[in-house]
Amino acid sequence: RISGGGEPKGHTSQPQPTSYFFPGRRRHRSFVDLYSPHTGQRRAELPPLHLRPRPQETEAGRKTPHPHPDTTHAPMAADSKLQSPLLPPPAGSEGEEGHGAASKRLESILSDESVPWARRMCAATAVEMRMLVRLAAPAVLVYMINYLMSMSTQIFSGHLGTLELAAASLGNTGIQVFAYGLMLGMGSAVETLCGQAYGANKFDMLGIYMQRSTVLLMATGIPLAVLYAFSRPILILLGESPEIASAAAIFVYGLIPQIFAYASNFPIQKFMQAQSIMAPSAYISTATLAVHLVLSYLVVYKFGLGLLGASLMLSVSWWIIVIGQFIYIVTSSRCRLTWTGFSVQAFSGLPEFFKLSLASAIMLCLETWYFQILVLIAGLLKDPEMALASLSVCMTISGWVFMISVGFNAAASVRVSNELGAGNPKSAAFSVVVVTVLSFILAAIISIVILFFRDYISYIYTGGDDVAAAVSKLTPLLALTLILNGIQPVLSGVAVGCGWQAFVAYVNVGCYYVVGIPLGCLLGFYFDLGAAVRHPWMVLDNLPHPDQSCISLS
Repeated sequence: RISGGGEPKGHTSQPQPTSYFFPGRRRHRSFVDLYSPHTGQRRAELPPLHLRPRPQETEAGRKTPHPHPDTTHAPMAADSKLQSPLLPPPAGSEGEEGHGAASKRLESILSDESVPWARRMCAATAVEMRMLVRLAAPAVLVYMINYLMSMSTQIFSGHLGTLELAAASLGNTGIQVFAYGLMLGMGSAVETLCGQAYGANKFDMLGIYMQRSTVLLMATGIPLAVLYAFSRPILILLGESPEIASAAAIFVYGLIPQIFAYASNFPIQKFMQAQSIMAPSAYISTATLAVHLVLSYLVVYKFGLGLLGASLMLSVSWWIIVIGQFIYIVTSSRCRLTWTGFSVQAFSGLPEFFKLSLASAIMLCLETWYFQILVLIAGLLKDPEMALASLSVCMTISGWVFMISVGFNAAASVRVSNELGAGNPKSAAFSVVVVTVLSFILAAIISIVILFFRDYISYIYTGGDDVAAAVSKLTPLLALTLILNGIQPVLSGVAVGCGWQAFVAYVNVGCYYVVGIPLGCLLGFYFDLGAAVRHPWMVLDNLPHPDQSCISLS
């Protein structure tokens, strides 16, 4: 007889799961062994009794009780021996499978060779698509909204004049991307470690990894702020005209607070993504965008602060996003096991963490700095204002599509790291195929739309007819670039999920700097193709696949 959920008579130290039957319903209980790093001893804990779900209830709808884990922050490499998942799967809509259950089902489908291959692929695709959409849709929305904030800032600046558009383009793409690439790249270490820790049920380490990354990124932001402060002489030293360099420096001064917003945002963002928590960031970013548009209009046009006001409002908006996401982490029940408060362990293990962060940063910086170099090269052409303006429009459009791919990048990284952490290699490999094909199809559709409206798209950013004509000539190259960029970020996400950042760094060096930049200079200056320096975007790009093969693109 059970009284109040207490232990039954005859309890032993290592009992087997026991069931008790009652008229009309069934109660079940099991023991969960937890390992305490403090004592090195095992202890048995009895979780509360719970009822079997009724027929109309679903697995995702039932709230399964679970014991609280030992929150001792042991290193990830240590064998904490957590025997059972202690974190409930991410809450989905009514009737949906939890992420863990769907992942196990996918691995089971792919491993069942008794079923014909075609039927297995159809069933597995349906399961994978549901998980990808739940991850990718909010992630795409977040990245697009964040990019829209930067683009709207450039639009506000562009309607002040052609010089202001060129200055905002040079400051936003030529200088700001330097910090963005470095910070986002270093933050990708959190994506790898948190994703695999979450898949392995080592939940307490997620908060430690996030804090550790924030410490490193804040320290990195200090020399970047100094670089921003001396942006004018640096741009002149690189050959930019004094007029454009002076205007761009004013814009860059307002972006200094944004550096430290990046340092906080990217670890927080990767921490949430590793747990498949995407929707809250989308809501926060949407609300912030509305605030950003109103404040930017007032500051730039009504208060007359011009370029400096536009960039300052962009920095303020990024800090609003950071604060909103952190409040969610602290107050949400979904993060109660992964966020256990600030810890001094954030300052331990920094050298090892820095190595992975540096590899991640090099991987992404070699890519983002390549586009930055293209902008600087465009500023050295015969008509720098026209070259920068037309190239800015094309790169902004490319950036829109790139944000979609980056959303799939985040989904691919989460899926692969979670599956590898859970020991499901077949599911990880299958996820790569599905997300790559889906991203390619979307990029191809967008490229066709861009080609159809090639003569009109530039008027969104500026009213100049000369710029519109230059953009129209570049659109065919832009369309091909969009298709290639629809695939490459997804495979980079796979590499991050596997922890193969160093391999991608070597690939980027060869593609972008051995082939791309020399080819761009040759076409832009020797053959006098002007802003068609975008040609080097069409280079070979090889990125790793989870089955340890290489996928060759373009």
